Amino acid sequence: MAKILIVEDEKKIARFVELELKHEGYETEWSGNGREALDKILENQFDLIVLDVMLPELDGIEVCRKAREAGVRTPIIMLTAKDDVMDKVTGLDNGADDYMTKPFAIEELLARIRVALNRQKSSVEDKKESSIMEYGDLQVDTAKYEASYQGNKLAFTKKEFDLVAYLLAHKNEAISRERILSEVWDYEYMGETNVVDVYVRYVRQKLDDVYGKKIINTVRGVGYIIKDE
Repeated sequence: MAKILIVEDEKKIARFVELELKHEGYETEWSGNGREALDKILENQFDLIVLDVMLPELDGIEVCRKAREAGVRTPIIMLTAKDDVMDKVTGLDNGADDYMTKPFAIEELLARIRVALNRQKSSVEDKKESSIMEYGDLQVDTAKYEASYQGNKLAFTKKEFDLVAYLLAHKNEAISRERILSEVWDYEYMGETNVVDVYVRYVRQKLDDVYGKKIINTVRGVGYIIKDE
């Protein structure tokens, strides 16, 4: 069964989540501060991490960022008391896969954990074979999680990369914001589809500097599309 690291300094919440996860058959480990959690993440193999944002010694955003910089690809679900779109974007932009606002229903957390674990399993299976997509001089390698232009690496965050890869995989197809949220973020994002617009803007800024033209086009009333050159 999957091994899950719970990083939460509020002991009552941590204990509650731990008991529920064990009841579902998961193996769990707990950490109450960010620095200790980062050490555990770098030294051990976990299948998923539930990570609170507000932590002593090192906050959850920094833990997530440093873990990703170290090459850790374990799915991370962040927990926070903040319910602001830009706070969520900050977490996702630093490598989180999902974001939940406290207080939360344990049933929803369990569902998101199942989705994240299933996606990770599928991703591992898919990466047994390299999958490279090209758009002119732009190359996206989903096996290595790298994007480059004329051989020069592009500094995409994890979610920016996922967004570009998804739109390229569905080239010439108009994709709704709701579908992007469902497929790229793996869940209904509380109706806040403007997070997609935020990430499209980030990606456009980076790609426009390279191409000198807009690659991701807006389809009015629908969403976004990447068309053949």
